[in-house]
Amino acid sequence: MKNIFSKGVLAIVLALGVGPAAQAVGQGDTGDLLQTLERGLWQLRAIGGGASGVANDRLCVGDPKQLVQIQHGGTVCTHYVVKSTPTTVTISYSCKGAGQGLTTIRKENGRLIHIQSQGIRNSAPFSFSVEGRRAGAC
Repeated sequence: MKNIFSKGVLAIVLALGVGPAAQAVGQGDTGDLLQTLERGLWQLRAIGGGASGVANDRLCVGDPKQLVQIQHGGTVCTHYVVKSTPTTVTISYSCKGAGQGLTTIRKENGRLIHIQSQGIRNSAPFSFSVEGRRAGAC
């Protein structure tokens, strides 16, 4: 089957701005929302009661990007911003050989956030929703 997108058609699509607009959504800066969060000890509590689904209910945050990949801890992962607003960021991440996830963080203020995350870790699925509150210094 012949490729219907010739170089000419592709050039027109890019000239109209369709291509770059689609790329801009994914390449946004994670720093905007995450960098406004306070560093320190964060307490994680399941939303709606019950188990939180995270290994530790306390997390010492030196870099707010840690909150994106809670289930993958200190694993080196690549991040891709799916959507970013002043109060919410959704990030897809992939950790070579260790799994991947999709996390949405909604900021109430610099000391209170809501995290929803799901993905695969150690060949098993995970999904959790927690409230994060800054509890103090580490």
